[in-house]
Amino acid sequence: MAPTRDMECLRGMCEAAGRVILDLYEAGVEVERKSDESPVTEADRRAEAVLLEALATAYPGVPVVAEEAAAAGRIPEIGDRFFLVDPLDGTREFVSGRGEFTVNVALVEHGVPVLGAVYAPATGGMFVGATDAGAFELAGGGWKRCQVRMPAHEPPVALASRSHADAQTEELLGALGVRERVSVGSSLKFCLLARGEADFYPRFGRTMEWDTAAGHAVLTAAGGVVTGIEGTPFRYGKRNQAHDTDFANPGFLAAGDPALIRGASTQVEGVKAL
Repeated sequence: MAPTRDMECLRGMCEAAGRVILDLYEAGVEVERKSDESPVTEADRRAEAVLLEALATAYPGVPVVAEEAAAAGRIPEIGDRFFLVDPLDGTREFVSGRGEFTVNVALVEHGVPVLGAVYAPATGGMFVGATDAGAFELAGGGWKRCQVRMPAHEPPVALASRSHADAQTEELLGALGVRERVSVGSSLKFCLLARGEADFYPRFGRTMEWDTAAGHAVLTAAGGVVTGIEGTPFRYGKRNQAHDTDFANPGFLAAGDPALIRGASTQVEGVKAL
């Protein structure tokens, strides 16, 4: 099997956005701060413009929730089908000169990411996935199917964020007997799970839906699973304007082997008390 036409479509627009990002990455960009103190650059804005134009052409009429537009208050009405866009996930990695930043695009249907693409412009890494067609990585000039590692290693190999370490994560990994971990930025963590290079990625801190949806789609297409911290379904399209939490995620657990989720969720109550 090979990637579908929709996967190839997302691939093309992500690569176009990536070219814009790399031009600015090599030239150097000024960093600004959004209202929540997170960094933003001209690369975020220009890449988002490329993606929004491409999505409007390829999928007319499908709403798009994009990070920078949302930060400016431009959030469309969404129904059961919409796109989530993060034009530059891992802005801290981008600013620091590390190549672990990605372009993320995902299609959500009925609260579930069913199609996604994650592109790492600095390395050329491209991952695509769809729930009805599987997950693929572009490597060596051709597509290679991605499959999670199942059963997981014993003890499991865990993934951790470079920029968002916390005591709860450390406590949970210790409770699960994790001795090996890989630190990597952005949504590439989901892709390493999808590729079978690691087993488990817990996240207690706040993320936004556009941070996770594309990686979530790739991982589930590769046979993995993403749940809430307690093992509950992890859904998209959350709105709560009264509390300024539009499209904000709770904590989550991501794994290749569902047995890891079951084991981790039994440890969560004690960890959450920290």
